[in-house]
Amino acid sequence: MTKSAAQRRREAREEYDAFLAACPSRQLLDRLADKWVALTLSALAGGEQRYSELSRAIAGVSQKMLTQTLRNLERDGIVVRSITPSVPVRVDYRLTPLGASLLPVVQAIKDWAEQHMDRVLAARERFDARDPQRAAS
Repeated sequence: MTKSAAQRRREAREEYDAFLAACPSRQLLDRLADKWVALTLSALAGGEQRYSELSRAIAGVSQKMLTQTLRNLERDGIVVRSITPSVPVRVDYRLTPLGASLLPVVQAIKDWAEQHMDRVLAARERFDARDPQRAAS
């Protein structure tokens, strides 16, 4: 029996398991776990932005890293890039519906990190005090 493309995609979705080494969802998890991805998505939460606006909003990101992050997100269908012919050319980025569906998860992790940083720092200090040699490595 020949399966339709939709049937094959449905079966593949049922088989995705990030605990398996060969699962493609691992690559996506790796991308989504990147701090620049989380910060870029959070920066785009307010709507479409120019590259320069994103660069200013995300302190410490290099031009190379921001460009690479945006290209990867565009390839994954999470961000869309719009080019407006002008002098100079205007390039804007915005979340796709897929990207918008990811935003609550990313923002929750960002918010958690900001809210719990004091506790994490205290835990690190306690750990480092117990084992100073490990802390130095």
